[in-house]
Amino acid sequence: MSNTVKDQCHTFFYGHHELTAAEEFYAMAEWCQQNNIKHDIYGEGELIQQFEQRVADLLGFEKGLFIATGTLNQPTVLQLVCRQKNFDCVAMHHTAHILKHECQGYQLQNRFKVLPIGDPFSVWTIEDLKDIKDDIAAALYELPMREIGGQLPTWEALTAIKTYCHQHNIHLHMDGARLWETKDYYAKEYAEIAHGFNSVYISLYKGIGGLGGSILVGSEALIERASVWVKRQGGNLARRSPYIVSAAMKFDQQLQKMSAYYLRTKEIYQVLANYPFIIPNPEYPQTSMLHLYLPISCNQATQVRDKIAKEHGIYFFNRIQSSPFANQCFFEWDVGDCLLDMPDKQLIKSLDLLAKEIKSL
Repeated sequence: MSNTVKDQCHTFFYGHHELTAAEEFYAMAEWCQQNNIKHDIYGEGELIQQFEQRVADLLGFEKGLFIATGTLNQPTVLQLVCRQKNFDCVAMHHTAHILKHECQGYQLQNRFKVLPIGDPFSVWTIEDLKDIKDDIAAALYELPMREIGGQLPTWEALTAIKTYCHQHNIHLHMDGARLWETKDYYAKEYAEIAHGFNSVYISLYKGIGGLGGSILVGSEALIERASVWVKRQGGNLARRSPYIVSAAMKFDQQLQKMSAYYLRTKEIYQVLANYPFIIPNPEYPQTSMLHLYLPISCNQATQVRDKIAKEHGIYFFNRIQSSPFANQCFFEWDVGDCLLDMPDKQLIKSLDLLAKEIKSL
């Protein structure tokens, strides 16, 4: 469907209410004026360095570093770990971003070797890690695992993995792109969740709503080495302030909303129980995101979405994905302000429309 039809819709079921570029830049300019913000110069500046340290402190680490993208962030730190340990194997889940969405850059650039771990459709465990017979330099754990609906290991399972990695000198790295969404499930502070990891990557736009960018946190020695290698790879942006401003001005507000997003996700699950043709994954809410499976093909789902969008101004999802079954597909809901602000009555009315169109196929 063209963006024109989507742009004409008034109701969305994922993420946050989008601002226009002009609205976003205006809000940033106002915030900068109110807080007397000055541009950084190649990462040197009060705002960026305070924000890097704030994220590091929040997660219980010595130092933080802004890096323009996660694709630059995570392979860099994992390669540094491999060089230091003289092993070139990294264990990670089959659905890790490095494997699924980065065009096999780690492999073509000879950065390290990947050992897929665990079952592709569930979180990996300490038993999966013990099954690896090769020497590994690092293990990557994504909290939560986006590609399987935002699933999380239990606290006991995660603690066991942390302990095992520490005992066996395995660098445990967290893909924490959506880390902010895990606090309510674990009922722990962020520093406690991150404790036992040797490094953490967080996104500045997923959940926070910044323009882009990421932060890597770790020991001071690791961050210093990563900073040099980011520069060697072309990541030394002359001005990083736009990314930092867009995240910093929303940071406190968005973190405070995470509990509300999680509670709203629980409420949505209760509503979905009345629509047995929609199967949520995971089975019960673990974060403020979920995958929803429909008993139709991707093409049929797209046709249904577009028809409802054109006739009712309701847009259910962006990307639709196939499943192993011919007549099944799924899409993702990231529960943010759009669903938080949507009354149950409106949610039910929209789902009734979806049900009606699927039954008519």
